[in-house]
Amino acid sequence: MRFLALLLLVPALLGGQTVELHAGWMIQSSAKVATDGAEISTPGYAASGWIPAAVPSTVFNALVENKLAPDPDYGMNLRQAAGVSYKIGANFSHEEIPSDSPYAVPWWFRTEFQLPSGFAGKTVWLDFKGINYRANIWLNGHQLASAGEAQGTFRRFEYEVTSAVQAGANALAVEVFAPRVQDLAITFVDWNPMPPDKDMGLWGKVELRASGPVAIRNPWVRTRLPLPSVASAALTVAATLVNASGSEQRGTLRGRIGGHAFVKRVAIEAHGSQTIEVPVRITHPRLWWPHGMGAPALYALDLRFVDSSGKVSDRSDTEFGIDQIEAHKNEQGSEQFTINGRPLYVRGGGWTPDMLLRDDSAHGPPRWALDFRYAKELNLNTLRLEGKLMDDAFFDLADRNGILIMAGWCCCDHWEEWPKWMGDEGKVATASLRDQATRLRGHPSLLVWLNGSDNPPPAQVEQAYLEVLKEVQWPKPILSSASAKKTEITEASGVKMTGPYDYVPPVYWLEEPQLGGARGFNTETSPGAAIPPIESLKEFIPEDHLWTGTGPGQGADDPYWNFHAGSGQFLNLHRYEAALAARYGASETLADFDWKSQASAYEGERAMFEAFGRRQGEATGVIQWMFNNGWPSLIWHLYDYYLRPGGGYYGVERANEPLHIQYSDFDREITLVNHTLRPSAALRAAAAVYDLSGKRLYSHRASLESGAQSSRDGWTLPEFPGTTLLRLTLTNAAGARVSTNTYWLSEKPDVLDLKNANWFYAPESSAADFSALASMPAAQIEASGTFATSGEEEAGRVRVVNRGSTPALLVRLRVTKGESGDEVLPVWWSDNYLLLLPGEARTLTVRIRRQDLGGARPRVAVDGWNVAAHR
Repeated sequence: MRFLALLLLVPALLGGQTVELHAGWMIQSSAKVATDGAEISTPGYAASGWIPAAVPSTVFNALVENKLAPDPDYGMNLRQAAGVSYKIGANFSHEEIPSDSPYAVPWWFRTEFQLPSGFAGKTVWLDFKGINYRANIWLNGHQLASAGEAQGTFRRFEYEVTSAVQAGANALAVEVFAPRVQDLAITFVDWNPMPPDKDMGLWGKVELRASGPVAIRNPWVRTRLPLPSVASAALTVAATLVNASGSEQRGTLRGRIGGHAFVKRVAIEAHGSQTIEVPVRITHPRLWWPHGMGAPALYALDLRFVDSSGKVSDRSDTEFGIDQIEAHKNEQGSEQFTINGRPLYVRGGGWTPDMLLRDDSAHGPPRWALDFRYAKELNLNTLRLEGKLMDDAFFDLADRNGILIMAGWCCCDHWEEWPKWMGDEGKVATASLRDQATRLRGHPSLLVWLNGSDNPPPAQVEQAYLEVLKEVQWPKPILSSASAKKTEITEASGVKMTGPYDYVPPVYWLEEPQLGGARGFNTETSPGAAIPPIESLKEFIPEDHLWTGTGPGQGADDPYWNFHAGSGQFLNLHRYEAALAARYGASETLADFDWKSQASAYEGERAMFEAFGRRQGEATGVIQWMFNNGWPSLIWHLYDYYLRPGGGYYGVERANEPLHIQYSDFDREITLVNHTLRPSAALRAAAAVYDLSGKRLYSHRASLESGAQSSRDGWTLPEFPGTTLLRLTLTNAAGARVSTNTYWLSEKPDVLDLKNANWFYAPESSAADFSALASMPAAQIEASGTFATSGEEEAGRVRVVNRGSTPALLVRLRVTKGESGDEVLPVWWSDNYLLLLPGEARTLTVRIRRQDLGGARPRVAVDGWNVAAHR
């Protein structure tokens, strides 16, 4: 049986001379193939019984897609997959694949393709954007590379294959070997388990490219600003010209950036390469800014190499941004980043790809685009990648959305086991860095490169890394690691990675600045577990395990729940469940447990970002660990695997408002926080305290203003008996509401037991008491919405009113597919999980994608802490 690959033309690259080999692949275990690569890569080879795949793909993913392996996301199915015998919670990267695993042997990836007619007479190149981990590569019976040559997850391989391709049908076969313990591969650490194949496969794109004798490679633009002035920009356009012919090639490199054009004459020796640099000056440049600081302006760079006969040999169309990111240590020794001369306060989260490295691009735009939109909705400006350096499309999205990227290698695997590097790991590491830094250096969104994660590399390795980064002219700051550990060469990093990662109460972030709290730059931290809304729990936990009635939380101490927690110190939810019960009371049902979890996440995530925002300057950055999940998880996310935002998401959305009014349990201060680049005008701040019946106990108003990127304390809130509700509002001179914020307060304070605190947890000797919230009477809420088509989206205006006589807490609004359909996801609300006082009405906006409605009409559903579900 023959399969001809579907060739996806990409006209934006090389004027239509790039073809992606995406569909039409087949895979098979080498244990079932009784022949060699020469025969397998022969057109017409009978791949009988092979398994269809679309590349990029891992082997296990292809088996899942073809229903030859169980859905690894549901329940404990992953433990039933062939080859999964490592202990639950163990780091599989530290173990070899078992000898009886189907992935202990290499697997073949094979496709056939027709050479496009436009490639005739051209130089033809074959590119591999990501192989995990090593491969023998064959084309039309000829071996292009051996497994000893094509190795390294983060290497990029290009082969000139003009003499190997042929008119008509061509066959490509790749024998892929899974990573071994000593390999510098891709690893998931403690946030989700590893698949049984360790993500072996062609995880990056495979492309066929055509050019004339001279090809343009690695084009980029280095930018410098004469700070503090930004009236002009000095650009250096750089590219490497590769001569694939056996004779010297003369011609001109011609470029254009908007109205700026340049020409440079070049002569390149036979089979040689030459890096060309051309200076360009732009006056009054449009600068690239991260989200919240300005527009992420991009310029188009058009490069062409024209040979001596006037024929275009190759062309390249890329985008770049003009920005200048620098770093220095502030007075307390913390790393302070600046961009275009302005202080940069980093607000971000740790991003991860899907566990099987799926991007869902077969069903539309990459899911990554939704991640970036959620980041912007949360007013985050940064995502941190720990050894997850994905496709170019990911970084293009970062550029276009104004989201900064912290990139670097992973912790807790062979990347940081330097004393165990015995073979060619050093060569693979530096080659990987060279490949990645070369492709990433031109992206304005790159904030920093980290040579290590939890630990900095030893002097010899750090020096080798620094030499590579200097060689490729890396233009952004470099950190030795994400931790505060000093090195012999670069000394102090200026950042900290001191946790916590498990539950801590809101007061922690201002009370404990020496560990994880609001001081310096915390590169990964979290207030703990993140229980998804109940609708998501039902997606991945079997019904008979949703609520077992055991454990401190009366439900979550179950092997299925624990399996979807973490590993290491996070194998179960015991600490979180105990804290939740102490704070909100024992849970009697799954719904009860879940609403308490949403309340805890809302106040916990909000408190963390509010604390760092209040101490801007002293605090220079915070990265929530994590931003998203690689599989359905009960820990560390701001929205869950199904793209459903919960309480934590909306707490962060409130905390990161451009102008924000907030309260802190630490000192009972009401504070105005200004995240913008301009001083605020005088704003009217108001605070009102209510008991749980809705009776107002206190009110106060004051005028507040704040400088740019700073905060201003207003007044101290008095103490009140029992459990109360605090409503804060901020309005401008015209009376328009700028910020609304709500807290539930306890007369019993949280008291930290810091003597027993550690890197992941700070226990309490006494907890706040919110058990009275469980006795709030039912509230009467009405919600109605109108929707209008806006491009590919439906834009809604939703009015929600409290018709009853009691406050409504955590009022949750959802858009559903018709009267009885499921919730529409993803979704972007202007606010959610609301407090509505008796008689209060709010009008919110919401946007959804029309494609997600499935032809149904959007309807509004409402429920809440003390609100019965209805539509």
